[in-house]
Amino acid sequence: MGSHRRLAPSGFNRGAAALCVLSAAATLGAVPAQAAPHGHTRAEVDRLYTEAEQATQAYDKADERADVLRREVRDAQDHIARQQQRINTMRERIGSLAGAQYRSGGIDPAVALLFSDDPDDYLDKATTLDRIGAQQAGQLRDLRSAMRELAQERAEAAGKLAALEQSRKAVAQHKRTVEKKLARARQLLNSLPAAERAAYDRASRSGRTDLPDPSGAVAPDGRSSAAVAAALSALGRPYVWGASGPSGFDCSGLMQWSYAQAGIHLPRTSQEQRYAGRQIPLSEARPGDLVVYRSDASHVGMYVGNGQVVHAPYPGAPVRYDPVGMMPVSSVTRP
Repeated sequence: MGSHRRLAPSGFNRGAAALCVLSAAATLGAVPAQAAPHGHTRAEVDRLYTEAEQATQAYDKADERADVLRREVRDAQDHIARQQQRINTMRERIGSLAGAQYRSGGIDPAVALLFSDDPDDYLDKATTLDRIGAQQAGQLRDLRSAMRELAQERAEAAGKLAALEQSRKAVAQHKRTVEKKLARARQLLNSLPAAERAAYDRASRSGRTDLPDPSGAVAPDGRSSAAVAAALSALGRPYVWGASGPSGFDCSGLMQWSYAQAGIHLPRTSQEQRYAGRQIPLSEARPGDLVVYRSDASHVGMYVGNGQVVHAPYPGAPVRYDPVGMMPVSSVTRP
């Protein structure tokens, strides 16, 4: 497309961007001589940030699953409470009828079995009585059916609670993994000489937050246009892992939030967003398309035209513009 500038992958790796450091240093002047021995430190920081991002996507997925399970458990508990109330009412109604019949001499004292915790056992025995009425037998069958349904619902709710607990543990584990990697990356950055650390920080903020020339960049439809507008409104807001706005975002959280403003629900993780629409060639990308990066689809940004994406890069860097070729593109999706 005319307005799309194909850019060769720069090797940029959201996490900390070691090659961006070198580029920034070249712009500022020669890299200090003492920086060379610390090249492995920058590479290690990049690796840690990349792994933290992968763990963040796993965290997002587990957290989303936990949210779904919480809702399902809450709904199941509400329904169980209503079902229990229904059963209590049925038992009271049957008990009243049986009591009246007993007082008039119309039913055997075995009606006490009515209040057994096992209505199946009662019904089996009650049907052998000569004086049980058809109405009462029908009510007992309804009670038995209701109690069976309640037992099944309780078993299903117990299963959901167990799954929720597992999901909570997964969330906690992924959170510890992310925090550990981010803490180690910050520790390594702090070990760099002051000048190199300052250059690194400048490089991490080198993306643009001002609007590039939008001429010729037209979204394919109104929804995409609204999503682009939302993403642009988030420029400058911080990267916050596990966050989906509006005050902070991780990469997939920004995409989900932006499309939510357009009335479109996207899945939570970049891996799922990769398949949340029609995949197209990069050469056909238009504003609003999702650009997914790395072979594991662990990063995503939104194409906004003129060879640029808007994305939440990594900790310490705000939502910003970067070239679409900042790192290897694995796919482009049009929601």
